[in-house]
Amino acid sequence: MKTQRRASAALVALLLSGAGVAVAASPAQAAEATFKVKCVPPAGGGDPVEGETTAKITAPASAKVGDEVDVSWETVKPASNNTDLMVIPKDSVQPTGWLTVGGGGGEVKVVGEKKNPEIPKKAPMVMSTMKGKLKLTKAGKITVTPGKYEVAVTFSFGTFVTKCAPVGEVKGGAVIDVTDGGGTGGTTTGGTTTGGTTTGGSTTTGGSTTTSGGSTGGSTGGSGGQTDFPGKAVEVAYDCGAVVPGGIKTPVTVNAKKNASGAFDLTVKTAKGAMAAPMALPAGALKPSMDIKLGGADSGTVKVTGPANAEPIPDKAPVSLSDMTGTYKPGKSGKVTLSPDQLTIDVTMAPGSTPINVPCKASSSGVSLELDTTAQPGGSGSTSSGSAASGSSGTSGGLAETGADDDGGLKALALVAGTVILLGGAVFTFTPWRRLRGTR
Repeated sequence: MKTQRRASAALVALLLSGAGVAVAASPAQAAEATFKVKCVPPAGGGDPVEGETTAKITAPASAKVGDEVDVSWETVKPASNNTDLMVIPKDSVQPTGWLTVGGGGGEVKVVGEKKNPEIPKKAPMVMSTMKGKLKLTKAGKITVTPGKYEVAVTFSFGTFVTKCAPVGEVKGGAVIDVTDGGGTGGTTTGGTTTGGTTTGGSTTTGGSTTTSGGSTGGSTGGSGGQTDFPGKAVEVAYDCGAVVPGGIKTPVTVNAKKNASGAFDLTVKTAKGAMAAPMALPAGALKPSMDIKLGGADSGTVKVTGPANAEPIPDKAPVSLSDMTGTYKPGKSGKVTLSPDQLTIDVTMAPGSTPINVPCKASSSGVSLELDTTAQPGGSGSTSSGSAASGSSGTSGGLAETGADDDGGLKALALVAGTVILLGGAVFTFTPWRRLRGTR
């Protein structure tokens, strides 16, 4: 990971060991350590990978017991590059690391600012320098060595955290010669952030905490007069059969807003602008819909739909799925979970032509949102299939009901599948557009 260098160290706002003043005990020294790491991506992000990284650790060469000194971790060489799925936006990457302090000193947490240039696909990752404080309470030579670290990347649809840990022993790092200043005891470590301590996008909603890209539960709603309930982004793997070999993966976020009747208006978001269009697409070419699966106290599904693209999409321009909306009317009281389920894309290449339906089953998913509900007359109850509520038609005149039963369109599509476009952060294989125009 190629990093940006900082001209001067920033003071830490909070210290775990209490208020204090940073002491510049001696000129800072920098020492590098190269080591192997194993990185585990967020759920649905693929298998763990191993790589080699080089870290530059900066600390004062000497100090005395009682001093509180600046320490930092600069990533000189990345363990891996960005994926080939999407560009990482500017100022969206925040690293957090834990330096191991020798002599039984434990760990000190160092955090970087959320500051980076735009990172193209397959380009080396770029992270800011991580900084923290170390309070020295024991004389002797104290080693400061890089250890585990996390990288949180924030997109418009959620925050995703990759966790990395050393494989084997880490050699190298900085050494601080600490002289006796009258203090006793072990080395105390403290750390905080120059760019915020949250690495997983934690948000408190309705009395519970949701951590984007890291938690196992969603936001809890329905108490204290709250009306807005943001969900967390969950990675969903879709199986589209022979139409899309290997399936697709995309983060999906389910958000809810309680309306005056006690029902919940849902808005479902996927990744935006993940890839350029393979060719010019007409207005109205792409319409998405999705089933949201209910769990916990309630059951059934809620259909959400999105409008087609209102404007033509030029060749090589970003391609996105529109936000999908619908209404969930609870049939049972209690805690209800909402999870992304089947996704369907209607493809219409010419006005008046019959849409081709591309159904994709969610082979793996997760809970994006949890709500505290009160049963409503005519609510979903224990509906076993179909919609628990109808979806919004958006601004394009509605979305035709679609599903996996439309084998004719699916088979016709599979016969001539070939053109690849990326929608919602995942690869779809569709009929070559020119041939489709000819058959229609």
